[in-house]
Parts: sequence; C-alpha cells; structure tokens
Amino acid sequence: MLRFLTAIILVGSAFSCAFAESIIKPIISEASVSLPRSKMVTIEDTETARKYTLFVQLPKSYNASPSKDYPVIYTTDAPYSFPIIVSSMRMPVNVGQMEEAVIVGLSYSLESKGVESRVRDYTPAIANSWKLETGLAAEYLSFIRRDVLTFIESTYRVDANRRTFIGHSLGGLFGGYVLMQSPETFSNYVLVSPSVWFNDDYLLTLEMAETQSPKRVYIGVGSFETPEFGEGQDMVAGSKALASKINAKADQNITLQLHVIGGASHATVFPTVAIHGIDWILGTPR
Repeated sequence: MLRFLTAIILVGSAFSCAFAESIIKPIISEASVSLPRSKMVTIEDTETARKYTLFVQLPKSYNASPSKDYPVIYTTDAPYSFPIIVSSMRMPVNVGQMEEAVIVGLSYSLESKGVESRVRDYTPAIANSWKLETGLAAEYLSFIRRDVLTFIESTYRVDANRRTFIGHSLGGLFGGYVLMQSPETFSNYVLVSPSVWFNDDYLLTLEMAETQSPKRVYIGVGSFETPEFGEGQDMVAGSKALASKINAKADQNITLQLHVIGGASHATVFPTVAIHGIDWILGTPR
C-alpha cells in the first residue's frame, strides 16, 4: 500500500510540475512594442547648434491619400506626452469621431538632461532662485518657428493653418508664453496645468499680442492641484487667472474654455485634458 501511495504521489507531482510549466511558459516569441507609423528624427537648431529629437506619427490614411493635407499637433515633453496622445486618439479616430492628424512630439536637446532642457527652454524669464538654467523660451520659440515648423511642413503633408499646441506644466507655461507673444505660431492651444506661478506669475505680466486669425484655447487643471491636497502651488488659481487675462485682453478671434477636472492631480491630469482638448478642436460635431 505504501508503495502504491508513493507511486500516486510521484505521478501526481510530475503531472503538477508539467501542468505548472505549461502555465508559466506559454510564450512562443517576444518582440518590443512600438507605436504604428511612428519614428524619431533629430534636427539641429540652426542658431545654437543644439540637437533635438522629434517624435512623429503619420495618420493611418496618409499613404493612401496623397493629395490630402492633415492638421498637425505639436506636444512638449514628448517621451511621456507623445504615446499618450497617440494612444488616446486611436479609438475616436477609428470610429469616425475625430479627424486624423500628424502628431509631433517635441523632445529635449541631446546635449542636456531632460529636466535641464525643459527648464531652460520652457521658461520665459530668468529665475535667480532656481539652480537650473532658466529663461530661454524666446530662443526655443525661435527654434520651433525657424527649424521645427519648416522641417515638418517641408517633409510631411500638413496644413500650416491648422497647428495645435499641447503643453503640460512648464510646457503649458511655454504655451501660454507663445500665445501671449506670438499667437499666430499655432491655431489652437491646449494648456494643461500651466505653471503660471513661475517667477512670481511672470506670465501674467505680459501683454497679449493681437491675433490675426481665429484661435481656440483650452485650459485644463486638476481639482487636487492646490496646497490643500499637497501641491506646492495653487495651479487651479493660476489657470483661472490666466483664463481671465486671456478673456480680458483677447479680441473676438479667441474662443476659450477652462475646465477643472474633478479628482485629478498634477501627475494624473494630462491624459484627460489632452484628449478633451483635442476632441474640442478636431472632434466631429455630435
């Protein structure tokens, strides 16, 4: 009997091991994940010689529609914002609720760490209290207008009259600066939790340039982006102050929406505001 039980145990153990192995080894092959129709290109700032990476995704219909020009979306902080925007647009585009667009991610200079590049390039004034270099937004804007837009519009079929800017945090601050100083650079602006507080609300001291063509401006911020919920700055108050300034100074060419996203923090608000802003601009009427 003991031998019989031992045999049963051994057979059972062998079966269990084989079954477990079949569960934990189902992989036939492995491959890296990539975004369809996307690439990374490097271009040079012709004034500073800094090199920047651009992320580019073409629409699904691009090759099959050689006579069509597409709206184009430019987003700062490409390493995290570009895949979010690409993925968020996929379903509404596929079901016909949103226009296709060329998506361009603006990444950081290859000569700098990401945080150094974004703080230097996205801030519109020198802040002496900051350890990192600040205040080169005007220089970075010139690079975008001179080199980035020229490259994209000479390489891909995009409509230069339908450019949308998307920026989060310091990227939103930069977008607000562009809107104030050079509004015709883009047709639409999606500003996600813009860092209006930077350098004692420097952005709010700027005078808005006149707009020559219709603009849509979408500002979104999370309801948890206040000191009450552990945020270092009151991003809600800053976003509301920026919206008020735009409304007070803007002419009839600007249409503005401000949304406070309930339950969202500075770290989680971007996907919601980005896709809502894009939908407002490129979504089909419903």
